[in-house]
Amino acid sequence: MTETQEEARNNAGRGGLAVLAAKVFFIAVGFVQQPLLKAAIGLDGYGALSRVLGVANVVNNVVVSGSTQGVSRLVAQSKGNDGIALRQALRVHVPLAIAFGLLLVLAAPFLASFQAAPHIRVPLMVMGIVLVAYGCYAPLIGALNGRGQFVRQASLDVMFAVIRTVAMVCCGVLLAARGAGPLGTTIGFAIAACFILPLALRWTGTGATGVDPSLPSAKTYLVQWLTIASAQLGINLLMQMDLFLLGRCLSLRATDLSIVDAAKRADEWVGTYKACQLFAFLPYQLLFSVTQVLFPMLARAHANKNPEEVKQLVVRGTRIGLILVGLVVSIVLALPGSLLNFAYGTVVADGGTPALRVLACGMTAFALLGLAMTILTSLGREGIASILTWVSAVLVGLLVNFLTRDSDFGATQLLRSSIATSSVLCVVFVIAAAVVTKTAGGFLPLLTLARVGCTVALLATGGLFLPRLPKLAVPFGALAVVLAYVASLVVTRELTDTDLARARAVVQRRRVK
Repeated sequence: MTETQEEARNNAGRGGLAVLAAKVFFIAVGFVQQPLLKAAIGLDGYGALSRVLGVANVVNNVVVSGSTQGVSRLVAQSKGNDGIALRQALRVHVPLAIAFGLLLVLAAPFLASFQAAPHIRVPLMVMGIVLVAYGCYAPLIGALNGRGQFVRQASLDVMFAVIRTVAMVCCGVLLAARGAGPLGTTIGFAIAACFILPLALRWTGTGATGVDPSLPSAKTYLVQWLTIASAQLGINLLMQMDLFLLGRCLSLRATDLSIVDAAKRADEWVGTYKACQLFAFLPYQLLFSVTQVLFPMLARAHANKNPEEVKQLVVRGTRIGLILVGLVVSIVLALPGSLLNFAYGTVVADGGTPALRVLACGMTAFALLGLAMTILTSLGREGIASILTWVSAVLVGLLVNFLTRDSDFGATQLLRSSIATSSVLCVVFVIAAAVVTKTAGGFLPLLTLARVGCTVALLATGGLFLPRLPKLAVPFGALAVVLAYVASLVVTRELTDTDLARARAVVQRRRVK
């Protein structure tokens, strides 16, 4: 490896650390935000809000992820004309953002009716504003990513996390006294989304006028983006399908059994499942920082027709991702009841612990599946990624509905939903791993998979015999799990002095001779 290549890798690593730090901060703020929202608007209000976000975030995340990846690839592959590439992308994305926002507003009554939850109709319509703002914001983040300006990208993530939390909690508290807490939180979300947009514009600008024959036409780019968006839509439907259909099944079952305050009771159990998702999704959220750096690097290597570099990037990136995923899921599986009690209280911990144990396993497979989808998309295999995610989403929907619709109300429905979801995710991940290996020439290193898998299994087994920790002891319990995890990987030689040397090279800029 030449000195220039090594410095480029270290620069990418520093960018990855910046995005990772922002993602960790984002997750930490989310941990503060979610319990605060539950305290501000009640468990039933939190459940109603979860139904709203479960629907709206499918579209929001498609717009954000698809636009970020699409513009990032366009800018990364442009030859010094990133300003022209950005302007061309904005001509496509701004009209799309407005169209998607209007579509969500029009669809809100039908979605609320299907959920058997008419009280979420107006909050869903407010989320249309968020979708328009996100649709304009995401291409700007994609431009920063494609230019390799990861620190600026991370800074916007941090600012938005803080602004969104403050706005949602404050507006939720203001309207909770009038019985409209979920509406207040969505209004706060919309305010935050509209506030962050001009900040991003100040850093990126709106691009430059001109024509670059090497760039795809607007029509060609739109087709490429729709292919990426299709894969992202499948993966986001996969993320929310269980919550969406579980909420419907809870409402219908509560009505069938003539439960008093059926809507409120159903919302409370939706809130409990959402609390489980908060911890179960941690591996996926953390792994997103790896994909943000890996995607443009793979796109460049693929554009340069360098299969060996593609293989090395995939193997190195997936190894790092697997180690990060193993670290997080070890904490969740070792301390599920303690974590739920720490963030949400005894009621949620009692009702959600069995479901969280199962869901955490499924979401680990989902996190690695998301990494596989990113690799396939960056290598121009969006079609395969789209098919896999869509089939998975449909299977999860069918299985959740089949297992939960007529089962015992409450905790049993939550557990069955988590079993259905996790089973599908594990099977599809195995298929995706085989496809990526064939396409890129490599994927997860088998030794790393064995070492991390055994370590996670041992820590999860130990967690079965641990009592629920007092709230003040939970951070120390989590730290003990982290230390045990790292020690195991050091003993098994998964983490070596070479990894430490590479980490130092990433953190410390090379001295100019």
